[in-house]
Amino acid sequence: MSDVFYNVIVLLGRFPMWVSSRPVVLHRDRIPRTGAFLLASNHTSAYDIPILMRHTPRKLDFVSVREFFAKRSVGWFFRQMNAFPLERSRSDPKTVRGILDHLGQGRAVAMFPEGGFRSESDSVVHGGSFQSGVGGIARLANVPIIPVVVWRSNLYSRLVNYLPLKRVRYGIAFGEGFVVQNEQEAEAQLAQAYRQLFAELTQALDKSRSA
Repeated sequence: MSDVFYNVIVLLGRFPMWVSSRPVVLHRDRIPRTGAFLLASNHTSAYDIPILMRHTPRKLDFVSVREFFAKRSVGWFFRQMNAFPLERSRSDPKTVRGILDHLGQGRAVAMFPEGGFRSESDSVVHGGSFQSGVGGIARLANVPIIPVVVWRSNLYSRLVNYLPLKRVRYGIAFGEGFVVQNEQEAEAQLAQAYRQLFAELTQALDKSRSA
């Protein structure tokens, strides 16, 4: 397991995002500097991933859907990033063991409980459903779940927004970590955290636009 490739990608991606954006970042200090945890994020676009990499002060091992790994170049890239595939349509004990192994080494693992991209209206931040599983993994590994909301990342789907104008206003808000005792209660707590973080983040984004 090597972090060299991850470090290079973060370094290369930092400048274009820095010159093009004025992000709102809330509660970055809630990310522990050491120790394992599950980072559970909403997922409205592929650009959530570079934003999480930019603003999370830990290296992240991402869990992604198996279909992406079927593409040779994409699969190679993801594996160099210490990512690993998950079969969401059925039980996938091999990937669960991989997640537990990474967590057992004190790593931070990022998951997207929504199971794929969601439209903004269907997002968990508006009460949308998400797939179970993250609570069970956290309980088995005895690690906390840290909720995080990324918003307006889809602005980077337009090439014009990469220009060095600092026009892109996206937001990311980290929640308080919590330990799982009961999986159903954990999922209810996670859903509530998403809604609260979203409310706080959108208010902060509105203030930044009027400043």
